[in-house]
Amino acid sequence: MRTLHALLIVMILITSLPVFASDTYQLSMLPRYSSEEINRRITPLVEYLKQKTGVTIEGIITSNFALYEQQLKSGAIEFGYENPYIYTLVSETHEVVAMASKGKDNAKFRGIIIVRKDSGLTKVNALKGKNIAIVGYTSAGGYLSQKLTLVQAGINVETDCTLTEAVENKQENVILSVYTGEVDAGFIRESALHQADRYIAASQIRVLSETAWLPNWAFSVKRDLPERLKKSIQTVLISLEPNHAVMKALKIDAFIMATDGDYNIVRQAAGTLGDATPSKSN
Repeated sequence: MRTLHALLIVMILITSLPVFASDTYQLSMLPRYSSEEINRRITPLVEYLKQKTGVTIEGIITSNFALYEQQLKSGAIEFGYENPYIYTLVSETHEVVAMASKGKDNAKFRGIIIVRKDSGLTKVNALKGKNIAIVGYTSAGGYLSQKLTLVQAGINVETDCTLTEAVENKQENVILSVYTGEVDAGFIRESALHQADRYIAASQIRVLSETAWLPNWAFSVKRDLPERLKKSIQTVLISLEPNHAVMKALKIDAFIMATDGDYNIVRQAAGTLGDATPSKSN
């Protein structure tokens, strides 16, 4: 009886512990690049998180920004890696646990405005009334950053310019539209300037202006996941060294601690402060 009693206690303790291994979680990255490039970037991260946490994780790729946003909002994707604007839109269901950090600019990034080398445009305020290609209305480096800068120049891009979203929300498609003369200018993330070099001569594209700084990309987790799992994911991310294969694939130097409040500046810029702010931050 004493042995049976001891076994029952052990069984109760085991069944009371959080168990994650039987569940399968989805991890995805905002499709800023081609499917092939996204796959190259997230696969090492998926494998490393599986190894370190012991949970089953699958990497999935969405076709566009809208679908990515929808799947995070619905809870279909438990782990996400997205730009700050998208994060604020999904923060009712997701919470940031880490922020990307890279290079001299660390935990911030910005967009740029590009034109053809032979363009007559030389100043930002000359963009009023022009045709502009953007990555997408939910792109931080390919729309929101530029929108903030143009507001300071007295231009409301939504009413004073003609905007065209890039096919599949790809940075390289903005560059190609500028190169072919389909538009007068393009909005892209600063780090994406040479994304289309294999298609065009880089010398034919000119940077008209750098634009406003924004907090860097967020790694977010579904809010209703067990706290122990969320903390485990955060710990693994923060501990990654700059030269680790995961960091090299993601093309960043580190993940740093972050809270929901770090992204309030984005909410203010987008005019959504209050509407998008969740009931708690982490």
